[in-house]
Amino acid sequence: MNVFYEDDGHFKVGAIFADNTTSLQVEAPHGKRAKIKAQSVLLRFDSSLHEFMPLAEKVAADIDLDFLWEASGQNEFGFEDLAKEYFGPKPTAHEQAALLMRLHGSPMHFYKKGRGRYKPAPPDALKSALASVEKKRLQAEQQARYVEMLSNFQLPPEFVPHLNQLLYKPDRNGIENKALEAACEALHLAPVRLLEKCGAIPSTHDYHLNRFLFEQFPRGIDFKGQYACELPSDLPFADVRAFSIDDAATTEIDDAFSVVKLADGGWRVGIHIAAPALGVPVGSDLDTAARDRMSTVYHPAGKITMLPNNVIGHFTLAEGRECPVVSLYVTTAEDMRIVGFESRVERVAIVDNLRLHALEAGFTEDNITAGTGDYPYKAELDFLWHFATVLEAGRGKAENGNQQRVDYSFSVESDRVTIEPRRRGNPCDKVVSELMILVNSTWGEHFAKHDVPALYRVQQAGKVRMSTHPAPHEGLGVAQYTWASSPIRRYVDFVNQQQLVAHLLGRQLPFPAGSDLFEIMRTFELAYDAYAEFQRNMERYWCLRYLQQEAIAMAKATVIRENLVRFNDLPLVVRVNGMPVLPSGSDVELEIDAIDFFDREVVCRLRQNG
Repeated sequence: MNVFYEDDGHFKVGAIFADNTTSLQVEAPHGKRAKIKAQSVLLRFDSSLHEFMPLAEKVAADIDLDFLWEASGQNEFGFEDLAKEYFGPKPTAHEQAALLMRLHGSPMHFYKKGRGRYKPAPPDALKSALASVEKKRLQAEQQARYVEMLSNFQLPPEFVPHLNQLLYKPDRNGIENKALEAACEALHLAPVRLLEKCGAIPSTHDYHLNRFLFEQFPRGIDFKGQYACELPSDLPFADVRAFSIDDAATTEIDDAFSVVKLADGGWRVGIHIAAPALGVPVGSDLDTAARDRMSTVYHPAGKITMLPNNVIGHFTLAEGRECPVVSLYVTTAEDMRIVGFESRVERVAIVDNLRLHALEAGFTEDNITAGTGDYPYKAELDFLWHFATVLEAGRGKAENGNQQRVDYSFSVESDRVTIEPRRRGNPCDKVVSELMILVNSTWGEHFAKHDVPALYRVQQAGKVRMSTHPAPHEGLGVAQYTWASSPIRRYVDFVNQQQLVAHLLGRQLPFPAGSDLFEIMRTFELAYDAYAEFQRNMERYWCLRYLQQEAIAMAKATVIRENLVRFNDLPLVVRVNGMPVLPSGSDVELEIDAIDFFDREVVCRLRQNG
């Protein structure tokens, strides 16, 4: 006697060689013996053990599932009863086994209710399940088509709307990503390399830019709607002539200066900061838009402004205009000792926007010392340089070595990059930086003295951070330091200006103690760090583009430490694999073997040292 039984969800057959009533000892067709429970037996038969399963499987393959489901009604049943309905009054053992296997293998059509017992699926549930299966089948066919096209370096048209998702945040359950992963595995390529070969990434620059926009500006960089600004008409007018000092590409001119010689031999220096806080109410749509961005984003090929261009046009300190400003007036004695401060909300005439590239040629330390040179506002600028030198010394930062450091300016036009060095700490830099340190530290002191909640920039134990409480900035050598000098470009400065304007005009503070200043600070820090990293990455990218553009095959560099070296004429640091250990500061010459614009890496090898 043989049995057909269920074991752990599988159907098996065996010959009985011991029947212990509640259990059986059976031997499988291949000779293996097993002990099974008697209740596991579904059928007993006398036909050939070896032929039973192949014959049952053949019959099962011919059973029409849809007909079987229709014939089964809607009530629970045993497989023996349905076999009689389907095959006739006396179905054979292998026919019953075939039907049972068909029932068991079709969980969409039949729900298992017990050993050998089933219930037909409700019509709606079956329809939904079948639709799901059909959908998966079609997706599998579509995925296979995608894989074939990608393997032939053809981009499926359906991929175009999903390219950013595929490149920067793959959906592991999406068929596009599954197809891309399968093709990449077959071709031994990274997704970005395969998509490039398929023509999906025509610009490596746009690849990096789009990643940043995808992560930081998911709703796009265009401002939604129109933003109106109402400028106050009753501001007092300051009887000074102010000028700014900025890069030629600067459109968000936040600061300007004025210098007046006093009758007693002293001076009055005006530091005038653009005042968007006067025309952008707290909580307005425009304020919300600026808060969403937190800062202007800079990169060599462009920028993404914190405020819309028409709003910037209202507040930028453009020459030939009378602009609303928050001014800090610093009165000095004849020996340049500071003897007084005064802050005002007012209008100022901006008479000139001086540009660095034109001013730096004449405004030099040699010309200042010798009293020579021909440049605009010579008397005012010469005084400001001497005053800045006094301020620098007062912070304990005189002769700090900045003059030896080199910054680099990037300019990209028509996809060509120009990288030019600028000596840090020249007179233009010193004047602007010292006056900005003065205005920010003075207003920081004002906030602290009058218990006005504000956001501060703090450096202690070498760590720079934002804070809602005043504390020293050790790097600058000041007791407290706030950011309030760039309100068109940074939201922290804008918030601090809102607080300062309200305090100076005797109005209610927009952000009283216990408000959401801390949340603003944390959000700003995250955004500002991300923007700064993007700028560094893109400057590195354009350094590599410059190497390619100028066909530079060899470059001189200086060892920083171990195999880390810095190019002499570019702000580019690379690791040189296989380079022998050389002392820091050693001069080396590198041979450039390859440039990878996706990873922003350059492969170099040591050509010679010394």
